[in-house]
Amino acid sequence: MKKVYEIQRIKQVIQEVEGGEKYIVRSPQDGANIASKFIGDEDREVFFVMCLNTKNRVVAVHRCHVGGLNASLVMPREVFKSAILNNSASIIVSHQHPSQDINPSREDIEVTRRLVDAGKILGIEVLDHIIVNASSDYYSMKEKGYV
Repeated sequence: MKKVYEIQRIKQVIQEVEGGEKYIVRSPQDGANIASKFIGDEDREVFFVMCLNTKNRVVAVHRCHVGGLNASLVMPREVFKSAILNNSASIIVSHQHPSQDINPSREDIEVTRRLVDAGKILGIEVLDHIIVNASSDYYSMKEKGYV
């Protein structure tokens, strides 16, 4: 006989970000500056999610996935989990390439399209997918028409 489990609560472990700045995103450059601060100089590819409220204030950030030197497996359910738990209106996703090259791969563009489609179903808009580096250079998928 199989067991059926009732989920009574989902626990989210949070840690306050040092400084406690109130980040508001008004442009892709703002999003890039935030992401670059958190993941710009990582030695492996990190997929980063910024959860925003209706006023585009970042209410939570999440290192969704840490990959290898040149790839990161991104699953929509993991990307949107933090957004759902934080009652986010929208998200901005970001990642960096350890090579510091900000040009997207074919896989980066495909992941962006999948996340935008998933966000439409969930009612959580994907505002942008930004590739960053340690110098705060960036490539905005929204500015290039992929979002």
